[in-house]
Amino acid sequence: MSTTQQSYIAVEESKPAAKPVSLARFGDYLELIKPRISTMALISVALGYTLASAHSWSVIPLIHALLGIGFVAVGCNSLNQLLEVKSDALMSRTASRPLPSGRISVSEVLIFGVVAALSGIFYLAIMVNLLTAFLSMLTLVLYVVVYTPLKRYTSFCTTIGAIPGAMPPILGWTAAGGNLNTSSFTIFAIMFLWQFPHFLAIAWLYRHQYHQAGLKMLPTADPARGIVGWMCVIYAILLIPVSLLPQFVSLAGTFYSVVAFIIGIGYLMFSIRFLRDETPKTARELIWFSLIYLPVLLLTLTWDRLQLFN
Repeated sequence: MSTTQQSYIAVEESKPAAKPVSLARFGDYLELIKPRISTMALISVALGYTLASAHSWSVIPLIHALLGIGFVAVGCNSLNQLLEVKSDALMSRTASRPLPSGRISVSEVLIFGVVAALSGIFYLAIMVNLLTAFLSMLTLVLYVVVYTPLKRYTSFCTTIGAIPGAMPPILGWTAAGGNLNTSSFTIFAIMFLWQFPHFLAIAWLYRHQYHQAGLKMLPTADPARGIVGWMCVIYAILLIPVSLLPQFVSLAGTFYSVVAFIIGIGYLMFSIRFLRDETPKTARELIWFSLIYLPVLLLTLTWDRLQLFN
């Protein structure tokens, strides 16, 4: 028996019995749905909604969209952790999560995740529109059914995972009645490319834990020096011209383009810094800047879009 298998069995045997849902366990369920990621996704949904409805913004349809998409996000994150319980138990950064630690049972999470996801999809179909419901279901399938299992087999999972990761503003766009057109594709392309330096830096930082858990993330346990850094730099370079496209498809004006170019150069500089000196410090700095880049870009895009209708 391998060391990995022995470690997992030890974790399984040490699990306490799952307890009934109560207010005292609210924190466990909150951790299960990854609140920070879900909150950022819903903010992106709201901004995408505003971009599509800048000329006729209404709060009630937005609330319906946020509720439905929020339930789907809860389902996605819960089912993702359900499928990754074994690998989570083998990594120090995730071993204390509710499932691998045994604070919540597998059956509880399965029911919770499926009910949340299906409720969200049906709610969107009834209260928003069929296109948003379909795209939310597609996001769920790509994230849970395709991306999550692929992490054990191929590093191509990173590319697949970037597709559902880029969907939140598009869901907001279609929830407002927007069509899948050049403008929505431009937003999707920005979100898609932004993720690579961000997630590559995270994967490099925790590469040894991912390797120990048997996950085939893009950086191997001991990648050749510079490979991950060069990938971050290339994606950051590609992101700059793509981030300027909104002005050319009449989504925003010059102010947005100036801000996008400046922060795009910043993202590139942090990627170059990581390339030149691949250390935990530069990886964390790149991750930190990526988390500044995205909200600044989307908020500026939304503000500039609104100015076009004033």
